[in-house]
Amino acid sequence: MVTLIVCFLLDLNYEMPRTCSIVCQVEIATLDQREMFCLSEIEHTLRLPPHLLNLPLAEAIKGELEGLFLDKVIAKLGLCISVYDIRSIDGGFIFPGDGASTYTVRFRLLMFRPFLGEVISARLKESSSTGLRLSLGFFDDIYIPRALLPSPSHDEPDPEDKNQVRWIWEFNEQNYPIDGMDEIRFRVHSIQYPSLPLEQDDGSKPFAPMLITGSLDADGLGPIAWWV
Repeated sequence: MVTLIVCFLLDLNYEMPRTCSIVCQVEIATLDQREMFCLSEIEHTLRLPPHLLNLPLAEAIKGELEGLFLDKVIAKLGLCISVYDIRSIDGGFIFPGDGASTYTVRFRLLMFRPFLGEVISARLKESSSTGLRLSLGFFDDIYIPRALLPSPSHDEPDPEDKNQVRWIWEFNEQNYPIDGMDEIRFRVHSIQYPSLPLEQDDGSKPFAPMLITGSLDADGLGPIAWWV
């Protein structure tokens, strides 16, 4: 069963094309609250190049929208997974001196935007002295800082990769490693949308427009094998 919650967004400043406006947002959540995506309805003034006019109109417009939004992060809305559907297409005006048609399109984007406190399963991508980096496959910027690892924990050299460490949780005089063999459950601690830096030093990490900080410091979190 699916629960739908409609939230109308007013006076919110999102980093989107100037020809876009957010109409409404629909959150889709399973009843057990284990995963959440968001349907955001957007209105956009779209210029359709002449070479696409031989295609069916809806197909051509969807392709242009995918080029604009797919795999892009919209501040405070999340990561665009797909163009879910097109609700309406109006216009088709051709301005003097321009062979392209201009349409006003209302459509919905499927966004990945977990909520604070949500528990998600991911895979280990990197392990360093500062903590863990996890991946969902389509999104890799999930970080578990050492302060939010199970307590007490310590790190030791990874015998399989000299450039990484292996974190060990100490519980009841036994060691439980985080070695990447199993999926890792984490709780969303915070979500950030950093501003694009004006300059970036050589050798610095690639800019991430969306950062998720997670926690493993609670019962049931960490590698699934710990709890089965």
